[in-house]
Parts: sequence; structure tokens; C-alpha cells
Amino acid sequence: MPAKNVVTAQDLTKRVMSPEGDLTLLQGIDLNITSGETVAIVGASGAGKSTLLGLLAGLDTPTEGRVSIDDEDLFALDEDGRARLRGEKVGFVFQAFQLLPNLTALENVMLPLELAGRHDAHLVADGVLQRVGLEQRASHYPKQLSGGEQQRVAIARAFAPHPQVLFADEPTGNLDRHTGERIIDLLFQLNAEQGTTLVLVTHDQHLAARCQRQLELDEGRLI
Repeated sequence: MPAKNVVTAQDLTKRVMSPEGDLTLLQGIDLNITSGETVAIVGASGAGKSTLLGLLAGLDTPTEGRVSIDDEDLFALDEDGRARLRGEKVGFVFQAFQLLPNLTALENVMLPLELAGRHDAHLVADGVLQRVGLEQRASHYPKQLSGGEQQRVAIARAFAPHPQVLFADEPTGNLDRHTGERIIDLLFQLNAEQGTTLVLVTHDQHLAARCQRQLELDEGRLI
């Protein structure tokens, strides 16, 4: 039985206004990503990689085209509907970590679980922090953590709800090489354990090579 498509994009286009007129960031993207697959989106700076990732995750809206996650059309939903779908099925790891500064590491990991109404949020978050080796840092705030520790908290937060799809935007971009390699190992270990579909944007060819498939963008088009 063939693997199910869990992320689908059809004729995905994104244009924005600029002082010089319309600027096309993405043009006519068609892609299918199957359940459990690991996919790297690669290309030069300005090729549209992060724009594509944001559209696939429903964090941005397209000018034209559609995106489906687990057969649910993202842009047929209003913002509340997209937020619900993300909460149920999607995790996201940002390059700049995007931890809430006034919450501890444990509270940051608990947040998506609490928003989903999970009564075991504390227990689950504590377990995931242990899994990423930060149980001793659970009560620390982001400013008290190193960059690598902050990214581990961000990864724990993304994986805690067991999402069907995890999107990661340059997950090692703000880290030194040694720390970045540890983060890569952790990302793939958790992904294998949970059977998540992993879609990531990276400039790191070593990281891209660990994925089952690479999609290359050039000036807003898949090549």
C-alpha cells in the first residue's frame, strides 16, 4: 500500500507589493510529501525557501493555490481554523528559537499542550525535556540558556504534542557547527521515534543529505 500524502501543494504562488511593483516570491509550486518522509528544501538565499515553508505550515497565506495537510485544505479555513489544525497536527522549529521569554523551559514546552487542552501537559513536557537532556534546566528562562539549549527546548516544544508534520526553518542556522550537529542528531532521533513527517529548510548540505529527499528552489520555482 503506497504511503499517504500528508502535505500537498497545488499551483502555490506568492506575490507581494514592492516599490518596483509586484514581486513574485513563489510561482506555481506543486509537491506531495508522504507520511513519515524526511524532506529538505534547499536553494540559494532569496530562492523562496522560508516563504514556502511558512505557506505549507499555514503561517502565511498564498496569492494563489492551495495547501492540504492530512487532506484538510488549509486556506479553506479561517485563521482560527488554521490555528486549530496547526495545534492538532503541526509542529514548527524556528531558526531564532521563538521561545517566550517570560516562561521557563518547562512552561514553553507545556504551552502547546495546554492550548490543546491536555491535562497531562506538565507530565508530558517534563518527559520530553528529559528526552532532550534538559531536565536540570526546566526552571530556567530562555535568557539563562545557551543557544543550543534554547534550540533543544524549541525542539521539545515542537515534538511534545506528537505532530503529524514537523516543519523546521534553518534549525541549526544560529548555532556553531558542533552544537548544530548535536541538534541535527536529536532532530532525527525524535523524528524516527515518533514517525513524524519532517520538512526542513536548510543551507547545510550535511543536514540536507540526511533527508530522504531534497527539493531545490530557484527564484521561486521548484527545479
